[in-house]
Amino acid sequence: MKESPLATFSRLMTGKVSRWVVIAVWILATAVLTIAWPAVNKTEVNNAPNLSENSPSVEAENLIKKEFPNSSGVPALLTWHKDSGLNTDDLKSIQQVAADLEKKPLEEQTSTPPLHKLPLAALQNMISKDGTTLVQPIFFKENIETDVLEKNLDTIKKQVKEQVSYDSFATDIDAKDKLSTRVTGPVGIQVDATSLFEGADVSLLIATVLLVLILLLVIYRSPILAIIPLIGVGFAYGVLSPILGILADKEWITVDSQSISIMTVLLFGAGTDYCLFLISHYRDELRKVKDKRQALINAFKGASGAIAMSGFTVVISLLALIVAKYGAYHRFAIPFSLSILVMGLASLTLIPALLSVMGRGSFYPFVPRTPEMEEELAKKKGKPVRDRKEKNRFGNWIGNVVTTKPWTIIVACLVFFGALSIYSSQIKYTYDLLSSFPEDMPSREGFTIISDAYSPGELAPAQVVIDTEGKSVDLEKALKKNHLISTVSAPQSGTNNEDLKVYDVTFNVNPYSIEAMKAIPDLRDAAEKALSQSGVSAVKSKVWIGGQTATQYDTMTTSDKDDSIIVPLIIIFISLLLLAYLRSIVAMLYLVGTVILSYSAALGLGWLIIHNIMGADAIQGAIPLYAFVFLVALGEDYNIFMISSIWQKKKHMPLKQAIKEGVSETSGVITSAGIILAATFAVLATLPIQVLVQFGIITALGVLLDTFIVRPFLVPAITTVLGKFAFWPGKVEMAPEKEQ
Repeated sequence: MKESPLATFSRLMTGKVSRWVVIAVWILATAVLTIAWPAVNKTEVNNAPNLSENSPSVEAENLIKKEFPNSSGVPALLTWHKDSGLNTDDLKSIQQVAADLEKKPLEEQTSTPPLHKLPLAALQNMISKDGTTLVQPIFFKENIETDVLEKNLDTIKKQVKEQVSYDSFATDIDAKDKLSTRVTGPVGIQVDATSLFEGADVSLLIATVLLVLILLLVIYRSPILAIIPLIGVGFAYGVLSPILGILADKEWITVDSQSISIMTVLLFGAGTDYCLFLISHYRDELRKVKDKRQALINAFKGASGAIAMSGFTVVISLLALIVAKYGAYHRFAIPFSLSILVMGLASLTLIPALLSVMGRGSFYPFVPRTPEMEEELAKKKGKPVRDRKEKNRFGNWIGNVVTTKPWTIIVACLVFFGALSIYSSQIKYTYDLLSSFPEDMPSREGFTIISDAYSPGELAPAQVVIDTEGKSVDLEKALKKNHLISTVSAPQSGTNNEDLKVYDVTFNVNPYSIEAMKAIPDLRDAAEKALSQSGVSAVKSKVWIGGQTATQYDTMTTSDKDDSIIVPLIIIFISLLLLAYLRSIVAMLYLVGTVILSYSAALGLGWLIIHNIMGADAIQGAIPLYAFVFLVALGEDYNIFMISSIWQKKKHMPLKQAIKEGVSETSGVITSAGIILAATFAVLATLPIQVLVQFGIITALGVLLDTFIVRPFLVPAITTVLGKFAFWPGKVEMAPEKEQ
């Protein structure tokens, strides 16, 4: 009989010579690529734009830079504060810092108010009403590398320390008689965000590796077996890092710290899962087959299809992010999908080769043997034969429950998931980057000071630009009618076009809040109405709104549009892949439906914990899409692995028996894989970045729901109820059900 391509490939991966060739190829590829191409963390760009050039806020910023150079630039807000009140000596120190900044401008500095040229009386008028705070803005050019800004802030700290005679940046902001200084505003936020992610990379990697190693040791109780998946992940990362590095170096893709952090977790979590799927099959075969190579070939043939299908499902789902218009989403597509692709290749080549080399020794000291081998070993030692057959009582119990009481299981699951899904409708979202920072981060402390002493809108005013066409327009009065506006400046005329007028608008609420963001359309409407009343034509093309609030508003609207495209796209892709793999429309529908239901329940359960227990008022607006991509794709992995076992067994036994044995057979490995995957995502919750904490919690919860409810209970119960109809329209031959 002609050997199948899969069998040929498995023999190639496990041959006495070819296995060493496979290992050598991976070692050589890792070494050559590492030497030839830069590592991915050397090519990170953490200030890449998230909005396209045709976004309204970006168009406004470009116009402002061109026509109003004095008001353009990215501000660093140097915040001076003393609870007992700023005195004359404090003001003189501030003036000296201003003089230093004028005499020796910082790199890429565009301007700063000449506070040193003002009389002390005039400077005192700039202090907050309570006398405690003064804000000194320093403007820089747009799109400066974060490294340059960090160096500039270090210089500012040195200048301030020289004038104050102590480190006011280290002084507590609540200190009564000591001057405290912080840098906030867009520059301070950018620098703090980068430092958080940079500090997270190493700690995240170490924590993930240790966690996976400990879990593997606990689950398999074999030090060698615990290391094998980590070797696979390590080589996959070794190949992946320079590939992504060269792509980024050639500017074909853009990578940032956040994407690399999540990619690391994904690589370890999903990669370990794929390894476990093969290892589990191998251990079962070693108990049946004496020849360790033949056992590995059988295991490969049994697991490779599900591994390849699972990996391909995740790759396609993550690649769907490439259609996103929002930069952060778009930048995730290639690193995430490529990481799963490389890890999938490692799971199907390197891991079998390593297992072939180690053989039964991989499982030491709990070595799986055939009954005959156990008997021979016992005779040699002069001891009775030990029954090493593992009893999966819990898996057998689940198999019996889902086949004898399927409707009870289905109704209970639907009630549970439905309640959590309904609760997810209560989630509140935020696009405020500051709220994701620890409370003691300098930029957040600076914002707190400004909010308490001034209007919180002082942190990031909006700029409203209009084209008056030479007509008299009273926009200042129209804008002040909005209840969220604190102040509106007198208009400035454009340098190239005097008909262009810009107004600085300060909010009386947090300019990064949803409330302020939703005021942007109202400001636009007010400006268009004022222009129309003044006789200006085509008013919709004569209004531009810039500033951080406008940028955040565009971020929200762009993200919402991406959600409406990417979510259906992923569902369609996964549905088509399942249809091609299972050849069943019915199975495809309920497998996709259960994972989507699990995702919405994970959002509800996550909100229950994040809001009611952790006290967060809102979650970051990007989290639902991130969680959807990962949970739907990775959750389908477990369904594919379990349903593949049922599909194979149904050919040789009645369907209910196939379901029982399929659930029992896969329960151990999927539970282990799910725990490891959930734990790796939960590691994100240990970081000091709320967006990753929230994402880690929700994703980990979703994986656990899939692992312990959807896969073992809901999907098998639905399959039991549907019976032969689960395979429609495919034609299947099944053994008749035994009479109960």
